[in-house]
Amino acid sequence: MARQVIWTEVVWNDLEAVAEYITKDSAYYAAAFVHEVREAARSLTHLAARGRVVPEFRDPHIRELFVRDYRLIYQTDQRRVHVLAFIHGARDLWTLWDREKRPQ
Repeated sequence: MARQVIWTEVVWNDLEAVAEYITKDSAYYAAAFVHEVREAARSLTHLAARGRVVPEFRDPHIRELFVRDYRLIYQTDQRRVHVLAFIHGARDLWTLWDREKRPQ
């Protein structure tokens, strides 16, 4: 059964920010990168378990795929895949996670 992939607005904004940064050098490579990320996420409809378990969480339902130097972090259930984060692999996940979860 195919799962529905759901992106949060925060993740879309993060992907857009990376694309804008890449666009400064090459609009072509920015578009190719966004396509690569979207294809990776799309593959989760049938292969949600393909990513590794996120070491910081140690929860088998929270996994990640690496797309170049970026971590696409997602949570699975029986029917859906929720894309939770898109961050550079060198960034500290806990610091970013706390920032995103803090009330504004």
